[in-house]
Amino acid sequence: MYDFAIVGGGIVGLSTGMALGKRYPNAKILVLEKESNWAFHQTGNNSGVIHSGIYYKPGSFKAKFCRDGSRSMVEFCQEYGIEHEVCGKVIVATEEQQLPRLENLYKRGLENGIEVQKISSEEVKEIEPHVSCVGGIKVFSTGIVNYKQVCLKYAELIQQQGGDLRLNTKVLKISPSGKNQVLETNNGSFETRFVINCAGLHSDRVAKLGGVEPGTKIVPFRGEYYELTPEKRYLVKTLIYPVPNPDFPFLGVHFTRMIDGSVHAGPNAVLSLKREGYKKTDFNLGDFAEVITYPGFWKLAAKHAPEGIQEIIRSFSKAAFTRSLQQLIPEVQAEDLVPTHAGVRAQALMNDGSLVDDFLIVPSENSIHVCNAPSPAATSSLEIGKAIVAQIPQQSHLEAVVTA
Repeated sequence: MYDFAIVGGGIVGLSTGMALGKRYPNAKILVLEKESNWAFHQTGNNSGVIHSGIYYKPGSFKAKFCRDGSRSMVEFCQEYGIEHEVCGKVIVATEEQQLPRLENLYKRGLENGIEVQKISSEEVKEIEPHVSCVGGIKVFSTGIVNYKQVCLKYAELIQQQGGDLRLNTKVLKISPSGKNQVLETNNGSFETRFVINCAGLHSDRVAKLGGVEPGTKIVPFRGEYYELTPEKRYLVKTLIYPVPNPDFPFLGVHFTRMIDGSVHAGPNAVLSLKREGYKKTDFNLGDFAEVITYPGFWKLAAKHAPEGIQEIIRSFSKAAFTRSLQQLIPEVQAEDLVPTHAGVRAQALMNDGSLVDDFLIVPSENSIHVCNAPSPAATSSLEIGKAIVAQIPQQSHLEAVVTA
């Protein structure tokens, strides 16, 4: 019998397990992951950015958790010797008409309590000599890290707390057993008092297994990246982002220097025809049918048709992808880019066609379901884990450690 069972071994599930162990040192904690490694999906395929929180609506979970998380993630990496760098980033306007949006973004950064600075095009060139722009913002707290390494440390700490970690264990059914629940998996059954669903790309399905209707559906969006060839890495010193299009829910293609020194360019954002579809050819009939028969998807597609078409063109045309990058760095040529990994974003979509633009945590009587935790969830993971644990009703049979 377990006190808590966490479904999903990505960065949010593992951070929650760690936070549970700190609050309830004597609790029996179980973490189940269907893959053979931790951080296999969203966490293991993201861009490795420690985000600042500049983009998010003031007062939202994303704004607060990301701002606080950028600090706690750096402190965690410092404490445990995980390689990272707070290198900062620039967000640039490439056309005069983008300057009002850049100004709005600067004001949002201030509202969110982030250290930001307006800089001229000449000052941008002092940081990123190869960028072409008419103005920019310097964001000081942005950093880079390898989140797989972070997750391995989370898992190690859970084990040190006495937690039970199970890889290759997929939850197939959740059944009530008195006041408890039984998780039936491909590797046996596990009884628990409380379930925490951190299943990412499958979080809506796991919620339904537990008898909870999340009110949203996960729609997978694949983000495809190119990588600069080693001899062209000098073109990018830190991180270079465009001013985001306020009419489109994604940030636009950008340049990211990774912690290993490589430079990734992207991502675009296209509908994935499989929830774990990292290749253009990946297809799952059930996943596809679920999206295509969902009214919210067609409402979303209609609203963002022009931008969506451009994303698809970039997916199939390297020349189009290159032209987008040349708006930031004109020197970049198609031969400087080689394809690299793709990631799939688990984005919750509502029936009315609106994207859930904040973290969504759905509590139930003896379970909690994290039903929307895309970027910046990795940056925010320590804060999300603490917030989840704070929402769990006090477990009368366990002694809690109260922290400031």
